[in-house]
Amino acid sequence: MKTDKLFDVIIIGGSYAGLSSAMSLGRSLRNVLIIDTGKPCNRQTPHSQNFLTQDGKTPQEISRIAREQVEQYPTVAFYQGEAVNGEKTDAGFIITTSTGEKFSSRRLILAAGIKDIMPDINGFSESWGISVIHCPYCHGYEYRNEKTGILANGDRAFHMASLINNLTKDLTILTSGPAEFETEQKAKLEKHNIPVIEKKVIEVEHLNGQIRNIVFEDGTRMDFKAVYAALPFVQNCAIAEQLGCVLTEQGYIEVDNLQKTNIEGVFACGDSTSMMRSVAIAVSSGNLTGAMVNMELVNETFV
Repeated sequence: MKTDKLFDVIIIGGSYAGLSSAMSLGRSLRNVLIIDTGKPCNRQTPHSQNFLTQDGKTPQEISRIAREQVEQYPTVAFYQGEAVNGEKTDAGFIITTSTGEKFSSRRLILAAGIKDIMPDINGFSESWGISVIHCPYCHGYEYRNEKTGILANGDRAFHMASLINNLTKDLTILTSGPAEFETEQKAKLEKHNIPVIEKKVIEVEHLNGQIRNIVFEDGTRMDFKAVYAALPFVQNCAIAEQLGCVLTEQGYIEVDNLQKTNIEGVFACGDSTSMMRSVAIAVSSGNLTGAMVNMELVNETFV
């Protein structure tokens, strides 16, 4: 990468949203630095679906092509590493990496995504993104009409059940503890023949990430082809909170319709800002963010 450490824009996160932002900015001749760890959240996922022109490709293939295309813009540089500290200055921002290197920019884009917190269930993390999945729009068609579980409780489980019921009628909710459904929700689940099992889940038996059985605390098992899970999460990068960015009640970075945070000069996009976790939506939000950052820079200089 080039030795100049002062950039128009630093993008933290070089997956789909970050690369999309960089392409918008690179095409506007902005000097951009992408800081990325090279560990996307979907690295275990075999295929990416529901993205027009890219449907069925591997996440790695989409990322490779995206990076190759962004690399064609000479004003965009890449740094492989972890951004661990952010400081706002009168001129913009100073970002420090885990190795102590410092980079400065006029604007900052947060696109590092979120980190799922895995439950204490044997085999779960090894199956995450393969047959333990999070989104019916991303994976549901591939498991249509198959025996499917939902590892969640309360409103999250009910919402997922309403969506997945259209894809399979062989559906079971696994609350892994006392069920937390309202009376009306229970009635609807019963109406659609969706059983609720409250036994604690202790293991996902799998072969290379493909579920064979869910194992309960009492030793019983149930076979499934796929299990949807609603996981808690944290921001993958602490810099948003360091800078004072407001987080939503759910834990996402709060942005307006131009992808701006409450901190002047800080924008955010991708999974860190939205529960709609898909490659297509990340690319879209990144594209908008790049354009909005460029417009703000234009307004600052074209006076």
